[in-house]
Amino acid sequence: MRIRLEDGWASGVKASPSPHCNSRPPEDRISLLVIHNISLPPGEFGGGFVQPFFAGTLDAGLHPYFAEIASLRVSAHFLIERDGTITQFVSCLQRAWHAGASSYGGRSDCNDFSIGVELEGADTVPYTAAQYESLLVLTRGLMSAYPDITPHRITGHEFIAPGRKSDPGPAFDWQGYFRGLRRTDVELRP
Repeated sequence: MRIRLEDGWASGVKASPSPHCNSRPPEDRISLLVIHNISLPPGEFGGGFVQPFFAGTLDAGLHPYFAEIASLRVSAHFLIERDGTITQFVSCLQRAWHAGASSYGGRSDCNDFSIGVELEGADTVPYTAAQYESLLVLTRGLMSAYPDITPHRITGHEFIAPGRKSDPGPAFDWQGYFRGLRRTDVELRP
C-alpha cells in the first residue's frame, strides 16, 4: 500500500471523505500512529454505521444509542472492518478528530501530529486475522510515507487518554502486531 505524499490518500482502499477534520499546525510532522476501536451500536459489528457517523449523517432514530452520539463531530483517518476492508475518511495531511484530550511523550493534542486508525471491534472481543493483516499493510505504508512513525511511536487510545478511553483494549494483540511488523519474509497485501 502506498500513501500518496502529495495528497495524503492511500491507494487501493475505499475513500469516504469526512467533513470532521481541519488543518494540522504547520510546524507539526506526522509522528504517531494511534490505534482505536469502534462498534456501532456498541458491541455490534457489520451494520455499516461507522461511515455515516464519521460523515455526520448518522440517523439518530435507528438506535437509542445513536440519539446520544449523532451530533458528535468525530472522525479517524482509517477504519478497518472485521473482514479487513480499509476505508479512509481523512487525508493523512489533515487533522482527523480521533484522539480528543490526549497526551503522548509530553505533548498534548495528539490529533495535531498523529494518524488515527479505528478497528471495528470492542475492548474484550478478539480482533480478526483479516484486521491484523490489513493493519500491518496499512502500518507499513504509513511508516514508509511518514518515517517519524516508528514502532516506538505506535500506541493505543487507552495510553494517550488514560482513564478516559480504554481502546483498543485487552483483546488487542500488541505482541503479535509488533512481531508482524518485523516480518520481512512475506509481503502482506490488503
